[in-house]
Amino acid sequence: MGSAEAPGRVDGRTARAERTRAAIVEAHLALISEGDLRPTGERIAERAGISLRTLWTNFKDMETLFEASGEELLRQQDAAYRPISPALPLAKRVDAFCRQRARLLQLIAPSARAAQMREPVSEQLHRNRLKHIARVRDEVEQLFAGELAQVGSGRKQLVDALVAASMWPTWSMLRDGLGLGVDQARAVMTRMVAALLADPAAT
Repeated sequence: MGSAEAPGRVDGRTARAERTRAAIVEAHLALISEGDLRPTGERIAERAGISLRTLWTNFKDMETLFEASGEELLRQQDAAYRPISPALPLAKRVDAFCRQRARLLQLIAPSARAAQMREPVSEQLHRNRLKHIARVRDEVEQLFAGELAQVGSGRKQLVDALVAASMWPTWSMLRDGLGLGVDQARAVMTRMVAALLADPAAT
């Protein structure tokens, strides 16, 4: 009868594998943040200090790497997120919400630009985007619950409008399309969100 591997050896191997996967994800996101929006496996492996074979041993394809990198981006956003009290006056909630959205959108900007290029042929990048949308929708529904309660049948439409106003495609239009600085883009977003919530019952 063969003897089982010692727990310490198994734990050590697992820890090394986790460190390798983390290094690969870090290399992937670092290359993107530096402007390499379509990094190849070869460049990612080189940046992570591993062989190409090790890369594909840990991630069977780019889709699984996109999944892991997407989870890391969500983790970074969670670390940067600061709760906003729903008890604040509406104007202060809108201001705090848009300031935070601007900060988080700037955090993910390089990866969002890279995802735009590949999402048409990547189911995983599409799933990653849906996770971001769901998170913002949840925040909108909690932070502006009082205003949304006044809308009646137009509630979903108002939520959709608020989410659309505060997601990456809109931010990209403001920053990249119109060439606005961060503060200017945030001011426009704030104006849109405030206008939508100014008279929610009319929506």
